[in-house]
Amino acid sequence: MSLKIIVLAKQVPDTHNVGPDAMTPEGTINRSALPAVFNPDDLNALEQALQLKDKFPGSTISVVTMGLPKSAEVIREALYRGADEGYVVTDRPLGGADTLATSYTLAQAIKKIGNFDIILGGRQAIDGDTAQVGPQIAEKLGLTQVTYAEEILSLDEKARKVVIKRHIDGGVETVEAPLPLVVTVNGSAAPCRPRNAKRVMKYKRATVALERANENVSKPYLDITQWGAADIDCDPKQIGKAGSPTNVKKVENIVFKAKESRTMTGSDEDINSLMQELIAEKIIG
Repeated sequence: MSLKIIVLAKQVPDTHNVGPDAMTPEGTINRSALPAVFNPDDLNALEQALQLKDKFPGSTISVVTMGLPKSAEVIREALYRGADEGYVVTDRPLGGADTLATSYTLAQAIKKIGNFDIILGGRQAIDGDTAQVGPQIAEKLGLTQVTYAEEILSLDEKARKVVIKRHIDGGVETVEAPLPLVVTVNGSAAPCRPRNAKRVMKYKRATVALERANENVSKPYLDITQWGAADIDCDPKQIGKAGSPTNVKKVENIVFKAKESRTMTGSDEDINSLMQELIAEKIIG
């Protein structure tokens, strides 16, 4: 019994280092000005996929990402941890996409891969915090979706059903859903396992075509599949800026500062002073 698993991953700017040049004049994120990282929630999703692969020998994990050619780094990171193959969707017309255009593009890529049992992705990306892409992909593919997943408790391939524990306000709930489906995974789920040293040595030279500068791949497993918009039959009106009804107006880093504090004793003088100040500021009275 084996599964075909697809993991959605994103290379995101490190939002802990947002500076004044974080935005372009066109209102998009200036990704070249920020260090890039593997989206944290997507790593949690990858771990759930790897756990399924451990339980069902012969299962395969395909990782899909959309972005610049350098986003192939998240594919390599996934390969280091146990994924089997990767796809990078990259093309100039895809730039500036909001969640609607992004979910359309990824759904088209998933359709081309085809023949999957379960799609896993992080609940949200730290550069947007919308939690919209996963549910939108499920809607575009006509699939059942389970969001805020904490753990895949069991999967019955014969019955084509999966049992998932998901986070809800005030607790957790257990749900059963049919395969195939889309699952978005919380950052509070199990953290992703570390890189495997042997796999790092095996896949460290894995690249997409644009990274190789026209060099041929010496070994087929080092070839990360690269697709453009035309390769996955995208409608030009539904991708990139053209297919994005929303735009980012501004990105800024907000630093919370400690409020003014004052140490007081229990003396009558300090208490009277505090009461007078609270009344004067109309906080009480």
